[in-house]
Amino acid sequence: MQYRKFGKIEFHTSVLGFGTMRLPCLSGTNTGDDVDVDESVRMIRYAIDNGVNYIDTAYPYHKGQSEITVGKALKDGYRQKVKLADKSPVFLIKKESDFDKMLETQLRRLEDAYIDLYLLHSLGDDTYENVVKKFDLIDKAERAKKAGKIGHIGFSFHDTFDVFEKILNGYNGWDFCQIQLNYLDIRKQAGLKGLKAAASKGLGVVIMEPLMGGKLAAPPDKVTDIFRQSEHERTPVQWALDFLWDMPEVSVVLSGMSTMEQTVQNIRYASQAQTGKFNDADKKIMAEVKKQFDAMISVPCTGCGYCMPCPQGVSIPNNLEAYNELSLYDDPAVAQNSYKQMLIWEGKESGAGSCIGCKICEDLCPQQIKISTIMPSVDKAFGSM
Repeated sequence: MQYRKFGKIEFHTSVLGFGTMRLPCLSGTNTGDDVDVDESVRMIRYAIDNGVNYIDTAYPYHKGQSEITVGKALKDGYRQKVKLADKSPVFLIKKESDFDKMLETQLRRLEDAYIDLYLLHSLGDDTYENVVKKFDLIDKAERAKKAGKIGHIGFSFHDTFDVFEKILNGYNGWDFCQIQLNYLDIRKQAGLKGLKAAASKGLGVVIMEPLMGGKLAAPPDKVTDIFRQSEHERTPVQWALDFLWDMPEVSVVLSGMSTMEQTVQNIRYASQAQTGKFNDADKKIMAEVKKQFDAMISVPCTGCGYCMPCPQGVSIPNNLEAYNELSLYDDPAVAQNSYKQMLIWEGKESGAGSCIGCKICEDLCPQQIKISTIMPSVDKAFGSM
């Protein structure tokens, strides 16, 4: 296993972290609350035995079963070998007392008295202004830290770079942050600019969605053909991970592993991780891959988020992303799952069927996308879900 300094925090983290959002389930999925506890514990412990020292979970993952499973996996001496990261579900907090109440629930689920790394979960402009600031959550996190319940304070993020920069500079006590980044999302959300901005302030940077929820693990055939032109024999997964590990600002890359096979493979890839690994030929391959993806999409949405918020609650970028996946992937289930996850996380009103064609978003879209004319097609494709 390879290790890197975790920003200004005095420890080195494994370049691969174990994300527990997609644990194996008895139903055969990786999203339910029927977690296969025995197999999950076996996978997590295998990862730790092979050098992984960063374990990530969150309050809503597997409807609370992720935290319970992680607690079981870290018994028998495994807790002392890792840094445990968990997240306060900011989007569920409705009053000031909820922060402490939910933290106590998490500690109980984990069967632990202490969480090493505690994040304010999935911050965006709305939750930052109307929850974090309104209920003084940073002050509450600092109080929990003084009480010895949590260690370092961070945040995970899903919004535009401008919002990321505001949050990053809004509190001098951030120790680390977690952002979505992969070779297709370099300009979405915090993006590469956010990675470099956080690292320049001494924050450890945790990367999530390195494979876009698994989509980059099995890319379209036209993309795979480009990868095969390389002199290196890398799998699509390894290409995606190496792209991130090549950057010195990246502290740890989370992988939501669902099988032992994935765990074994990712640990093998992590043993070869290093900065500066990509040569000019590799970078050319990645540029061609991104160009091919861009050519296959139906709607030229960059996910910048300037169209948001929608007055009807439609999650415009996520709707367009799911719609694009219909043309990107041979299996329509990929797009259907993205749309379904959006509805779960953001509510039924986030779907395309809520669009009333007001065109407010079109006036704001830098790409001049005719969103109101596209949404009926999105609704037709996914509306029965």
